Formats: sequence, structure tokens, C-alpha cells
Amino acid sequence: MALHLIIGNKNYSSWSFRPWIALKVAGIPFTEEVISLDAADFKARVGRISGTGKVPALVDGDVHVWESLAILDYVAENFPQANLWPSDRGARAHARAVAAEMHAGFVPLRRACPMNMWRPVQRIEISPEVASNVERIEAIWTECRTRFGASGAFLFGKDFSAADAMYAPVVSRFETYGIEVGATARAYMDNMIALPAWQEWRAAALKEPCVLPHDEPDWPQVPRVQS
Repeated sequence: MALHLIIGNKNYSSWSFRPWIALKVAGIPFTEEVISLDAADFKARVGRISGTGKVPALVDGDVHVWESLAILDYVAENFPQANLWPSDRGARAHARAVAAEMHAGFVPLRRACPMNMWRPVQRIEISPEVASNVERIEAIWTECRTRFGASGAFLFGKDFSAADAMYAPVVSRFETYGIEVGATARAYMDNMIALPAWQEWRAAALKEPCVLPHDEPDWPQVPRVQS
């Protein structure tokens, strides 16, 4: 039986994006179920699988896993050929640390710059708190690429990792809101955006009909690029 991944709207659901892109890049078969974040029965439907009633949630037979990082860990354990965590002990420890930092932190950035795939790229002014988040994330990307990733396109080299999956929504945010970063971080962003899996997710996001006002930074206007 294939894995079954329950996700929210592709335009908005940053948490859903993480396990989805990891599974796609790794070539692991799965089915997906999109439940709009504003659906009246969202909590009831997702709550059958997720203890929090939130997406993403993964079903593997009688096993239910929720929280994006836990799903990535589960996939890494059951599909070791995907190389979602680096094989080198030191690199693996570093990857786990920066993935956990992303899972737990950067709240000002999340609030000020919600993931929004269909918004045309336009720079916004950011607060000092958001700027601090950006600085830290750029430092993470630069260190990972310099210490561990020089041999490939991703944070830890040629293999797309769980850490890359965790930072994928941040790449989207930086792109959408015109947040400037240095050459190393920009090259990493370009590599991520060029992934066929990224383009598949974005193409689907652009076709979605649902508009969530609290995730539209220009509300009541909803600027959209053409699909």
C-alpha cells in the first residue's frame, strides 16, 4: 500500500510543502489528499489521522504520523535509499539541528511573510525582528553549503535532504517577498526553485480557487501571477 499524505492548500500550507517535496524528489510513491484549510470539516477530517488536527499527516497502513519533521524522520527510516539525512555523522547531526531550529523558530518571518505561491514577486519592508530571522537563515544556508554542500546543489551536497525540505517554504517566502540574500544563499534558492517537484507544486497552487485573507499580505487585494 502506498503512503497517503494529507495536506492543506498548496498556495498557503508551508508545513504541507515539506514532506510533499521530500517524497517527490526522492521518488517515493504516495497518494495525496488536499483539504482546504478553511473547510468546515477540516478538523474533523484531519483529526482522524493527526492528533493535533493539523496538516500534514501521513498514513502508512495502520501507522499515522503528523508534524512535518516527524514525517520526514519516518520516511527517512523506512526509505533509507532516499538519503534524507546525510550519511556522515557530523553532517547528519548538523542537518538535524538546523531542521529542528526551523521547525521551532523564526516566528516573526512566518507571521510577516506567509507562504503565498501565487503572489507576484514584490519586495516588502521588513521589521528588525524579521531581518534578524533572515540573517540567521542565510547564515545557516551559507554554513551548510560551505561546510557540507559544495559537492552538489543542496545544503548537504548532491542529495536533497530533510533539512532542504524543512527550509523549502522559506525559499518560497524569500522569493515572493523579494528578500535579498548573498550569492551563496541565492544560488541555493535557485537550485531549489528549479526542482521539477517545486514546479509541480507551484503549478497546482496557481490553479487553486480558495483565497485565505489572513495569508494574503495585500488584502483586500489578491494579486496573482498567471498560471
